[in-house]
Amino acid sequence: MTFHLAQCNIVKLKAPLDSPVVADFVAALDPINALADAAPGFVWRLQSEDGDATSFRVFDDDQILLNMSVWESIEALQAYVYRSGHVEVLRQRRQWAEPFDSVQSTMWWVRAGELPEPSEAVARLAKLERDGPTADAFTFQRRFDPPEEPAPH
Repeated sequence: MTFHLAQCNIVKLKAPLDSPVVADFVAALDPINALADAAPGFVWRLQSEDGDATSFRVFDDDQILLNMSVWESIEALQAYVYRSGHVEVLRQRRQWAEPFDSVQSTMWWVRAGELPEPSEAVARLAKLERDGPTADAFTFQRRFDPPEEPAPH
């Protein structure tokens, strides 16, 4: 496979990470990350030495967290997000996450072996917000195929 699917999503927590308000979210981090790591088609996820991405700050608001991962295909990511234990966390997000007025997630294709940077994820979110779904930033609802490989000369 020449291309993998990169994805990012953001969440605005209702309170700082050490608050009881978001304790269920914090408690779910390790099990959900382990579930992703073991999921079919999983390639990589953004994480610090602590094993999660909660220490990465790319927005002015410290309660907005960025998560990023790379998958072998859209289908692999979709199976993890909607047909694994991850879906329970999605159902509970209103308990610890603020409603968000703008784009919260996007996907794009990367060459196999390349890992996206948080700054690229922020730019892709902004592109999706500004331009709607394109081959450079898209959603499950409006997908784009991986780029075509140039024909050999």
